Amino acid sequence: MNKIDLENKIAVVTGGAQGFGLATTKRLIESGATVIIWDIDKQESEKAKKDVNSKNFNYQIVDVTNFKEVEAKLGELEKLHKKIDIFINNAGMTGMNAKVWEYPIDEWKKVIELNLNATFYCCKAVVPIMIKNNYGRIVNIASIAGKEGNPNASAYSTSKAGVIGITKSLGKELADKNIAVNCVTPAAAKTRIFDQMTKEHIDYMLSKIPRNRFAKIEELASLVTWLVSEENSFSTGAVFDLSGGRATY
Repeated sequence: MNKIDLENKIAVVTGGAQGFGLATTKRLIESGATVIIWDIDKQESEKAKKDVNSKNFNYQIVDVTNFKEVEAKLGELEKLHKKIDIFINNAGMTGMNAKVWEYPIDEWKKVIELNLNATFYCCKAVVPIMIKNNYGRIVNIASIAGKEGNPNASAYSTSKAGVIGITKSLGKELADKNIAVNCVTPAAAKTRIFDQMTKEHIDYMLSKIPRNRFAKIEELASLVTWLVSEENSFSTGAVFDLSGGRATY
């Protein structure tokens, strides 16, 4: 494993207590960063703390769908660390599998609020801190579903398409500063998010991947760690695929 230099960097990872978020947290810490995960599950956050077992790890219980809470927690971190170098918008949910005309409105709103609106809230709150320090790396976790649109997953696909859109807009808005904003569009990986899907939908996703396997969480962590490093000094407003050959653009 290559070590990417993140010494003295302060990072926040939303939804960091498990899955993609936890794998990324571990890789960031191995590279020298101090990481604060944001999650709503205290039990899982405590488990992650024991698992990571590092003085460079901490967690806060944060509801990222509440802008005032996001703003307040970032204020606390800025006061403590004087900066936020890295922000990874990873928290998300798939929502139920249903056709568009059968999709419950409340479920649709819940998926959009967590996957898309919370990404906006976090970017809105953290960017002024990064501008103040003229340094920042933001990575938004989107999905191949946001590029292709998965049947029976319209809320999820729509929310992740929106994440791609805000990434491109924000990347352009900050291009004259030492702040990079990118997103990653992974194919599915076997994490707890699969618990929200039907077996038929999981089989469909696998059938679309030419490599004939799901992504590994460590593969996503590796890509994200490079994207949040100083080595990524030019790419911004970009979409990085991790789809096992599925992506067509």
